[in-house]
Amino acid sequence: MTALGTFGAFAAARVRGSITPDVQELIKLHTLDTVAAWIAGTRTPEGKRLLAYRTRLDPGVHADISINCALARLTEIDDIHLPSMTTPGAFIVPAALSIAASLPQSDARALCEAILAGYEAMTRLGAALDGPRVLYRGIWPSYACAAFGVAAAAARLMDLTPDEAAHALALALNLSGAGVGQHGAATTARWLAAGSAARNGLQAAQAAQAGFTADLSLLDGRFFPGVYAITPDLAALTGGLGERSTLTEVAFKPWCAARQTMAATQAFKEIIAREIDVDGITAVEAAVPPLFLRMVDHDVAEHDRLSRLTSLPYQIAAAVVAPELAFDVVQADEVSPALHAFMAKVKVLPDETLMEGFPAQWRARVRVEAGGTWHEHLIAQIPGDPGRPFAEADVTEKFHRLADEIVGADRVDELCTAVAAVLEGHAAPMQLFGALSRAVG
Repeated sequence: MTALGTFGAFAAARVRGSITPDVQELIKLHTLDTVAAWIAGTRTPEGKRLLAYRTRLDPGVHADISINCALARLTEIDDIHLPSMTTPGAFIVPAALSIAASLPQSDARALCEAILAGYEAMTRLGAALDGPRVLYRGIWPSYACAAFGVAAAAARLMDLTPDEAAHALALALNLSGAGVGQHGAATTARWLAAGSAARNGLQAAQAAQAGFTADLSLLDGRFFPGVYAITPDLAALTGGLGERSTLTEVAFKPWCAARQTMAATQAFKEIIAREIDVDGITAVEAAVPPLFLRMVDHDVAEHDRLSRLTSLPYQIAAAVVAPELAFDVVQADEVSPALHAFMAKVKVLPDETLMEGFPAQWRARVRVEAGGTWHEHLIAQIPGDPGRPFAEADVTEKFHRLADEIVGADRVDELCTAVAAVLEGHAAPMQLFGALSRAVG
Protein backbone atom coordinates (compact mmCIF):
# COMPACT_ATOMS: atom_id res chain seq x y z
CA MET A 1 0.00 0.00 0.00
CA THR A 2 1.23 3.54 -0.73
CA ALA A 3 1.85 6.02 2.07
CA LEU A 4 -1.27 7.92 1.03
CA GLY A 5 -3.27 4.70 1.07
CA THR A 6 -2.06 3.99 4.61
CA PHE A 7 -2.92 7.47 5.80
CA GLY A 8 -6.28 7.42 4.05
CA ALA A 9 -7.20 4.24 5.91
CA PHE A 10 -6.18 5.91 9.18
CA ALA A 11 -8.24 9.05 8.51
CA ALA A 12 -11.29 7.02 7.55
CA ALA A 13 -11.02 4.64 10.50
CA ARG A 14 -12.25 7.34 12.88
CA VAL A 15 -8.95 7.12 14.82
CA ARG A 16 -10.87 6.11 17.93
CA GLY A 17 -8.06 4.14 19.48
CA SER A 18 -5.80 7.19 19.46
CA ILE A 19 -8.01 9.39 21.64
CA THR A 20 -6.87 8.57 25.14
CA PRO A 21 -8.02 10.83 28.02
CA ASP A 22 -4.71 12.70 27.83
CA VAL A 23 -5.10 13.30 24.10
CA GLN A 24 -8.73 14.35 24.62
CA GLU A 25 -7.54 16.97 27.11
CA LEU A 26 -4.94 18.20 24.64
CA ILE A 27 -7.59 18.54 21.94
CA LYS A 28 -9.56 20.78 24.29
CA LEU A 29 -6.54 22.92 25.21
CA HIS A 30 -5.43 23.37 21.60
CA THR A 31 -8.99 24.19 20.55
CA LEU A 32 -9.20 26.86 23.26
CA ASP A 33 -5.81 28.23 22.29
CA THR A 34 -6.75 28.45 18.62
CA VAL A 35 -10.10 30.06 19.33
CA ALA A 36 -8.25 32.77 21.26
CA ALA A 37 -5.96 33.38 18.27
CA TRP A 38 -8.93 33.35 15.90
CA ILE A 39 -10.63 36.14 17.86
CA ALA A 40 -7.42 38.11 18.40
CA GLY A 41 -6.76 38.13 14.67
CA THR A 42 -9.77 40.38 14.09
CA ARG A 43 -7.95 43.29 15.76
CA THR A 44 -5.09 43.42 13.29
CA PRO A 45 -5.10 45.48 10.08
CA GLU A 46 -4.78 42.27 8.10
CA GLY A 47 -7.69 40.74 10.00
CA LYS A 48 -9.89 43.74 9.24
CA ARG A 49 -9.03 43.41 5.55
CA LEU A 50 -9.95 39.72 5.67
CA LEU A 51 -13.32 40.49 7.23
CA ALA A 52 -13.96 43.15 4.58
CA TYR A 53 -12.92 40.70 1.86
CA ARG A 54 -15.30 38.12 3.26
CA THR A 55 -18.25 40.30 2.29
CA ARG A 56 -17.24 39.78 -1.35
CA LEU A 57 -17.31 35.98 -1.05
CA ASP A 58 -20.29 33.69 -1.47
CA PRO A 59 -21.48 32.69 2.00
CA GLY A 60 -20.76 29.14 3.05
CA VAL A 61 -18.25 26.76 4.49
CA HIS A 62 -15.53 27.50 1.91
CA ALA A 63 -15.55 31.18 2.82
CA ASP A 64 -15.72 30.32 6.53
CA ILE A 65 -12.58 28.19 6.28
CA SER A 66 -10.66 30.70 4.16
CA ILE A 67 -11.23 33.61 6.52
CA ASN A 68 -11.24 31.85 9.89
CA CYS A 69 -7.99 29.94 9.33
CA ALA A 70 -6.26 33.07 8.08
CA LEU A 71 -7.44 35.06 11.12
CA ALA A 72 -5.98 32.50 13.52
CA ARG A 73 -2.69 32.08 11.65
CA LEU A 74 -1.80 35.75 11.19
CA THR A 75 -1.57 36.40 14.93
CA GLU A 76 1.68 34.47 15.52
CA ILE A 77 0.13 33.38 18.81
CA ASP A 78 -1.14 30.01 17.52
CA ASP A 79 0.38 26.64 18.37
CA ILE A 80 3.39 25.11 16.62
CA HIS A 81 4.90 21.66 16.08
CA LEU A 82 8.66 22.16 16.17
CA PRO A 83 9.72 18.84 14.59
CA SER A 84 7.71 19.66 11.44
CA MET A 85 7.81 23.48 11.55
CA THR A 86 4.05 23.52 11.01
CA THR A 87 1.38 25.55 12.80
CA PRO A 88 -1.47 23.04 12.78
CA GLY A 89 -4.00 24.57 15.16
CA ALA A 90 -4.67 27.67 13.06
CA PHE A 91 -5.66 25.50 10.11
CA ILE A 92 -7.17 22.38 11.63
CA VAL A 93 -9.34 23.80 14.42
CA PRO A 94 -11.19 26.54 12.47
CA ALA A 95 -11.54 24.26 9.45
CA ALA A 96 -12.89 21.33 11.47
CA LEU A 97 -15.34 23.57 13.32
CA SER A 98 -16.45 25.22 10.08
CA ILE A 99 -17.02 21.86 8.37
CA ALA A 100 -18.71 20.29 11.40
CA ALA A 101 -21.08 23.25 11.71
CA SER A 102 -22.13 22.74 8.08
CA LEU A 103 -22.94 19.06 8.63
CA PRO A 104 -25.95 18.52 10.93
CA GLN A 105 -24.92 14.92 11.65
CA SER A 106 -21.55 15.94 13.16
CA ASP A 107 -21.14 15.26 16.85
CA ALA A 108 -18.47 15.62 19.51
CA ARG A 109 -16.82 12.29 18.71
CA ALA A 110 -16.56 13.12 15.02
CA LEU A 111 -15.20 16.59 15.74
CA CYS A 112 -12.53 15.33 18.14
CA GLU A 113 -11.51 12.56 15.77
CA ALA A 114 -11.36 15.05 12.89
CA ILE A 115 -9.19 17.47 14.83
CA LEU A 116 -6.82 14.67 15.81
CA ALA A 117 -6.66 13.33 12.24
CA GLY A 118 -5.92 16.83 10.96
CA TYR A 119 -3.14 17.43 13.46
CA GLU A 120 -1.62 14.02 12.70
CA ALA A 121 -1.74 14.63 8.94
CA MET A 122 -0.30 18.13 8.97
CA THR A 123 2.49 17.53 11.48
CA ARG A 124 3.53 14.17 10.06
CA LEU A 125 3.66 15.48 6.49
CA GLY A 126 5.68 18.49 7.65
CA ALA A 127 8.17 16.20 9.36
CA ALA A 128 8.29 13.93 6.31
CA LEU A 129 9.18 16.95 4.14
CA ASP A 130 11.87 18.11 6.61
CA GLY A 131 9.92 21.29 7.33
CA PRO A 132 12.38 22.85 9.82
CA ARG A 133 15.06 22.97 7.14
CA VAL A 134 13.16 23.49 3.90
CA LEU A 135 11.57 26.61 5.38
CA TYR A 136 14.84 28.42 4.89
CA ARG A 137 14.79 27.47 1.21
CA GLY A 138 11.52 29.37 0.84
CA ILE A 139 9.21 26.36 1.16
CA TRP A 140 6.68 27.13 3.89
CA PRO A 141 5.74 23.85 5.60
CA SER A 142 2.39 25.06 6.91
CA TYR A 143 1.27 26.15 3.45
CA ALA A 144 2.52 22.92 1.90
CA CYS A 145 0.75 20.79 4.53
CA ALA A 146 -2.45 22.68 5.41
CA ALA A 147 -4.63 21.27 2.63
CA PHE A 148 -3.43 17.76 3.49
CA GLY A 149 -4.34 18.27 7.15
CA VAL A 150 -7.76 19.75 6.43
CA ALA A 151 -8.48 16.97 3.93
CA ALA A 152 -7.80 14.40 6.65
CA ALA A 153 -10.12 16.21 9.07
CA ALA A 154 -12.80 16.54 6.40
CA ALA A 155 -12.48 12.86 5.51
CA ARG A 156 -13.51 11.95 9.05
CA LEU A 157 -16.34 14.47 9.27
CA MET A 158 -17.71 13.50 5.85
CA ASP A 159 -17.39 9.73 6.52
CA LEU A 160 -15.24 9.08 3.46
CA THR A 161 -14.23 5.53 2.70
CA PRO A 162 -10.53 4.64 3.05
CA ASP A 163 -10.11 4.83 -0.73
CA GLU A 164 -11.90 8.18 -0.94
CA ALA A 165 -9.82 9.52 1.96
CA ALA A 166 -6.57 8.47 0.26
CA HIS A 167 -7.59 10.24 -2.94
CA ALA A 168 -8.66 13.30 -0.94
CA LEU A 169 -5.15 13.47 0.51
CA ALA A 170 -3.59 13.05 -2.92
CA LEU A 171 -5.84 15.74 -4.39
CA ALA A 172 -4.92 18.02 -1.48
CA LEU A 173 -1.23 17.62 -2.34
CA ASN A 174 -2.04 18.55 -5.94
CA LEU A 175 -3.74 21.71 -4.71
CA SER A 176 -0.95 22.72 -2.31
CA GLY A 177 1.49 25.57 -2.82
CA ALA A 178 5.00 25.70 -1.42
CA GLY A 179 5.34 29.37 -0.52
CA VAL A 180 4.16 32.93 -0.91
CA GLY A 181 7.30 34.83 -1.90
CA GLN A 182 8.01 38.15 -0.22
CA HIS A 183 5.59 38.59 2.67
CA GLY A 184 6.73 41.86 4.22
CA ALA A 185 4.59 44.13 2.06
CA ALA A 186 1.78 46.21 3.53
CA THR A 187 -0.89 43.89 2.09
CA THR A 188 0.85 40.54 1.94
CA ALA A 189 -0.56 37.57 0.03
CA ARG A 190 0.47 35.39 2.95
CA TRP A 191 -2.90 35.29 4.73
CA LEU A 192 -4.93 34.80 1.57
CA ALA A 193 -2.64 31.89 0.79
CA ALA A 194 -3.13 30.46 4.26
CA GLY A 195 -6.90 30.57 3.99
CA SER A 196 -6.88 29.20 0.45
CA ALA A 197 -4.64 26.30 1.48
CA ALA A 198 -7.12 25.29 4.18
CA ARG A 199 -10.09 25.68 1.86
CA ASN A 200 -8.37 23.48 -0.72
CA GLY A 201 -8.34 20.63 1.79
CA LEU A 202 -12.13 20.67 1.96
CA GLN A 203 -12.35 20.96 -1.82
CA ALA A 204 -10.13 17.89 -2.16
CA ALA A 205 -12.33 15.87 0.21
CA GLN A 206 -15.50 16.93 -1.57
CA ALA A 207 -13.99 16.09 -4.96
CA ALA A 208 -12.89 12.65 -3.75
CA GLN A 209 -16.37 11.97 -2.42
CA ALA A 210 -17.73 12.92 -5.85
CA GLY A 211 -15.45 10.33 -7.48
CA PHE A 212 -12.33 12.31 -8.41
CA THR A 213 -9.07 10.44 -8.05
CA ALA A 214 -5.39 11.35 -8.02
CA ASP A 215 -1.96 9.73 -8.08
CA LEU A 216 -1.64 7.87 -4.79
CA SER A 217 2.12 7.46 -5.29
CA LEU A 218 2.85 11.18 -5.04
CA LEU A 219 4.87 10.71 -1.85
CA ASP A 220 6.40 7.36 -2.77
CA GLY A 221 7.48 8.31 -6.29
CA ARG A 222 9.61 10.97 -7.98
CA PHE A 223 7.23 13.93 -7.72
CA PHE A 224 8.67 15.61 -4.61
CA PRO A 225 12.33 14.83 -5.42
CA GLY A 226 11.85 16.10 -8.96
CA VAL A 227 9.85 19.24 -8.25
CA TYR A 228 11.02 20.30 -4.78
CA ALA A 229 14.31 18.38 -4.37
CA ILE A 230 12.78 16.73 -1.29
CA THR A 231 12.68 13.00 -0.71
CA PRO A 232 9.84 12.46 1.77
CA ASP A 233 10.62 10.44 4.88
CA LEU A 234 7.70 8.03 4.71
CA ALA A 235 8.45 6.61 8.15
CA ALA A 236 7.85 10.07 9.61
CA LEU A 237 4.46 10.12 7.91
CA THR A 238 3.14 6.67 8.81
CA GLY A 239 5.39 5.28 11.56
CA GLY A 240 3.35 4.53 14.68
CA LEU A 241 0.23 5.95 13.05
CA GLY A 242 -2.71 5.26 15.34
CA GLU A 243 -0.40 4.14 18.14
CA ARG A 244 1.19 7.43 19.21
CA SER A 245 -0.08 10.93 18.62
CA THR A 246 2.03 13.83 17.41
CA LEU A 247 -0.41 16.10 19.22
CA THR A 248 1.61 15.46 22.37
CA GLU A 249 4.55 17.17 20.63
CA VAL A 250 2.69 20.37 19.68
CA ALA A 251 3.75 23.43 21.66
CA PHE A 252 1.77 26.44 22.82
CA LYS A 253 3.23 29.88 22.27
CA PRO A 254 3.52 31.81 25.56
CA TRP A 255 3.35 35.22 23.83
CA CYS A 256 2.97 36.78 20.40
CA ALA A 257 6.12 36.37 18.27
CA ALA A 258 7.86 34.10 15.81
CA ARG A 259 8.85 30.94 17.66
CA GLN A 260 12.46 31.28 16.39
CA THR A 261 12.86 34.32 18.68
CA MET A 262 11.35 32.80 21.78
CA ALA A 263 14.04 30.59 23.30
CA ALA A 264 16.54 33.45 23.41
CA THR A 265 13.91 35.88 24.68
CA GLN A 266 12.87 33.42 27.41
CA ALA A 267 16.52 32.91 28.38
CA PHE A 268 16.90 36.68 28.66
CA LYS A 269 13.75 36.91 30.79
CA GLU A 270 15.06 34.24 33.13
CA ILE A 271 18.37 36.06 33.46
CA ILE A 272 16.80 39.39 34.37
CA ALA A 273 14.51 37.59 36.84
CA ARG A 274 17.65 36.87 38.88
CA GLU A 275 17.37 40.40 40.27
CA ILE A 276 20.18 41.84 38.20
CA ASP A 277 20.22 45.60 37.66
CA VAL A 278 18.37 45.93 34.36
CA ASP A 279 19.23 49.62 34.18
CA GLY A 280 22.87 48.59 34.26
CA ILE A 281 22.65 46.25 31.25
CA THR A 282 25.26 47.30 28.70
CA ALA A 283 25.26 44.37 26.28
CA VAL A 284 23.26 41.28 25.34
CA GLU A 285 24.61 38.44 23.22
CA ALA A 286 21.94 36.06 21.92
CA ALA A 287 23.20 32.88 20.24
CA VAL A 288 20.75 30.97 18.04
CA PRO A 289 20.92 28.00 15.66
CA PRO A 290 22.57 29.17 12.41
CA LEU A 291 19.41 28.35 10.44
CA PHE A 292 17.55 31.07 12.36
CA LEU A 293 20.06 33.89 12.02
CA ARG A 294 18.87 35.58 8.86
CA MET A 295 15.24 35.40 9.93
CA VAL A 296 15.67 36.91 13.40
CA ASP A 297 18.69 39.24 13.19
CA HIS A 298 17.22 42.45 11.81
CA ASP A 299 15.83 45.85 12.70
CA VAL A 300 12.13 46.70 12.65
CA ALA A 301 10.19 48.84 10.22
CA GLU A 302 7.47 51.23 11.28
CA HIS A 303 3.98 49.97 10.37
CA ASP A 304 5.38 46.48 9.66
CA ARG A 305 3.95 44.19 12.31
CA LEU A 306 5.76 41.09 11.09
CA SER A 307 9.15 42.74 11.27
CA ARG A 308 8.63 43.15 15.03
CA LEU A 309 7.38 39.61 15.54
CA THR A 310 10.46 38.16 13.84
CA SER A 311 13.13 40.53 15.21
CA LEU A 312 15.07 39.01 18.12
CA PRO A 313 16.62 42.35 19.16
CA TYR A 314 13.12 43.84 19.29
CA GLN A 315 11.68 40.92 21.27
CA ILE A 316 14.49 41.05 23.83
CA ALA A 317 14.20 44.82 24.15
CA ALA A 318 10.42 44.62 24.56
CA ALA A 319 10.81 42.03 27.32
CA VAL A 320 12.51 44.61 29.53
CA VAL A 321 11.33 47.98 28.19
CA ALA A 322 7.69 47.24 27.31
CA PRO A 323 6.63 43.74 28.49
CA GLU A 324 2.98 44.58 27.81
CA LEU A 325 3.74 44.17 24.08
CA ALA A 326 3.97 40.40 24.56
CA PHE A 327 0.22 40.04 23.95
CA ASP A 328 -0.20 42.92 21.51
CA VAL A 329 -1.07 41.18 18.24
CA VAL A 330 -1.59 44.52 16.48
CA GLN A 331 1.87 46.02 17.16
CA ALA A 332 0.71 49.32 15.71
CA ASP A 333 2.28 51.82 18.12
CA GLU A 334 5.44 53.65 17.13
CA VAL A 335 8.59 51.95 18.38
CA SER A 336 9.78 54.08 21.29
CA PRO A 337 13.26 55.59 21.56
CA ALA A 338 13.81 53.42 24.64
CA LEU A 339 13.09 50.28 22.64
CA HIS A 340 15.39 51.36 19.85
CA ALA A 341 18.13 52.17 22.37
CA PHE A 342 17.93 48.75 24.00
CA MET A 343 17.82 46.97 20.63
CA ALA A 344 21.20 48.52 19.87
CA LYS A 345 22.66 46.62 22.84
CA VAL A 346 21.61 43.24 21.43
CA LYS A 347 23.96 41.22 19.23
CA VAL A 348 22.67 38.04 17.59
CA LEU A 349 25.17 35.28 16.88
CA PRO A 350 24.99 31.87 15.16
CA ASP A 351 26.08 28.88 17.22
CA GLU A 352 26.30 25.46 15.59
CA THR A 353 26.29 23.70 18.98
CA LEU A 354 22.71 24.84 19.46
CA MET A 355 21.64 22.46 16.70
CA GLU A 356 21.85 19.68 19.29
CA GLY A 357 18.37 18.19 19.65
CA PHE A 358 17.06 20.06 16.59
CA PRO A 359 14.32 20.05 15.37
CA ALA A 360 12.51 18.67 18.40
CA GLN A 361 14.17 21.41 20.49
CA TRP A 362 15.04 24.95 19.44
CA ARG A 363 17.79 25.96 21.82
CA ALA A 364 19.37 29.34 22.57
CA ARG A 365 22.16 30.74 24.71
CA VAL A 366 22.10 34.30 26.06
CA ARG A 367 24.77 36.34 27.81
CA VAL A 368 23.94 39.63 29.53
CA GLU A 369 26.48 42.15 30.77
CA ALA A 370 25.26 44.21 33.69
CA GLY A 371 27.39 46.14 36.17
CA GLY A 372 30.56 44.75 34.64
CA THR A 373 29.47 41.11 35.17
CA TRP A 374 28.36 38.66 32.52
CA HIS A 375 25.35 36.42 33.20
CA GLU A 376 24.74 33.42 30.93
CA HIS A 377 21.80 31.10 30.41
CA LEU A 378 21.23 28.19 28.02
CA ILE A 379 17.66 27.14 27.34
CA ALA A 380 16.15 24.22 25.44
CA GLN A 381 12.47 24.41 26.43
CA ILE A 382 10.22 27.39 26.94
CA PRO A 383 6.85 27.54 28.72
CA GLY A 384 4.28 25.86 26.50
CA ASP A 385 6.74 23.32 25.08
CA PRO A 386 6.09 19.63 25.80
CA GLY A 387 8.89 19.71 28.40
CA ARG A 388 7.29 22.72 30.15
CA PRO A 389 3.63 22.10 29.33
CA PHE A 390 0.72 24.46 29.62
CA ALA A 391 -2.20 23.46 31.82
CA GLU A 392 -5.78 24.57 31.27
CA ALA A 393 -5.26 27.55 33.59
CA ASP A 394 -2.35 28.76 31.42
CA VAL A 395 -4.39 28.49 28.22
CA THR A 396 -7.39 30.22 29.81
CA GLU A 397 -5.23 33.06 31.13
CA LYS A 398 -3.72 33.51 27.67
CA PHE A 399 -7.24 33.54 26.15
CA HIS A 400 -8.28 36.34 28.50
CA ARG A 401 -5.16 38.39 27.80
CA LEU A 402 -5.79 38.15 24.07
CA ALA A 403 -9.55 38.50 23.88
CA ASP A 404 -10.94 40.37 26.91
CA GLU A 405 -10.60 43.76 25.21
CA ILE A 406 -12.34 42.44 22.10
CA VAL A 407 -15.32 40.49 23.42
CA GLY A 408 -15.18 41.02 27.19
CA ALA A 409 -14.07 38.73 30.00
CA ASP A 410 -17.55 37.25 30.50
CA ARG A 411 -17.78 36.26 26.84
CA VAL A 412 -14.35 34.63 27.04
CA ASP A 413 -15.53 32.55 29.98
CA GLU A 414 -18.66 31.60 28.04
CA LEU A 415 -16.59 30.54 25.04
CA CYS A 416 -14.30 28.43 27.22
CA THR A 417 -17.35 26.69 28.63
CA ALA A 418 -18.81 26.26 25.14
CA VAL A 419 -15.64 24.64 23.81
CA ALA A 420 -15.65 22.11 26.63
CA ALA A 421 -19.38 21.45 26.20
CA VAL A 422 -19.02 20.68 22.49
CA LEU A 423 -15.95 18.48 22.82
CA GLU A 424 -17.56 16.56 25.69
CA GLY A 425 -20.75 15.99 23.70
CA HIS A 426 -23.05 18.31 25.64
CA ALA A 427 -23.63 20.69 22.72
CA ALA A 428 -23.56 20.55 18.92
CA PRO A 429 -20.57 21.91 16.96
CA MET A 430 -22.83 24.37 15.16
CA GLN A 431 -23.67 26.02 18.50
CA LEU A 432 -20.02 26.74 19.22
CA PHE A 433 -19.42 27.87 15.66
CA GLY A 434 -22.36 30.26 15.90
CA ALA A 435 -21.05 31.75 19.14
CA LEU A 436 -17.61 32.19 17.58
CA SER A 437 -19.04 33.76 14.44
CA ARG A 438 -20.87 36.32 16.55
CA ALA A 439 -17.70 37.06 18.53
CA VAL A 440 -15.55 37.44 15.43
CA GLY A 441 -18.07 39.59 13.59
